[in-house]
Amino acid sequence: MNFDLDGLIEDRIDKAKKTMEAAKLLASESHWNSAVNRLYYSTFYAVLALLAKVNAKTSTHSGAKSEFYRLFIKSGKLDRKFGELYTDLFNKRQEGDYEDFLNFTFEDIDPLIPLVEEFIRLIESEINKIS
Repeated sequence: MNFDLDGLIEDRIDKAKKTMEAAKLLASESHWNSAVNRLYYSTFYAVLALLAKVNAKTSTHSGAKSEFYRLFIKSGKLDRKFGELYTDLFNKRQEGDYEDFLNFTFEDIDPLIPLVEEFIRLIESEINKIS
């Protein structure tokens, strides 16, 4: 069986975009904890696509975050604000999924939506720059 790297990357970007749309639907119904979960996963799928493009292997969420930082944030290829966004969403997703009595609000989540859309566009652009 031949491995289709381009197909994998395309699938992960598609998954990032669809998950982003799910986040917006959840937010429109004020399901803030679920929305932040989907926002995080949309960035996670985009990061996995980018890491696949540079043949960086990881099997955990923390590993993906570490490799993303090492290869793209610390190196200066991507603005630090996107690393901070990814980390913030990682932490919010953990809190929203596992902490009792934590309920995000419109004010917590709504400003993140356009930032995540920008994040996905940036990742897609970065993938297209890499030969």
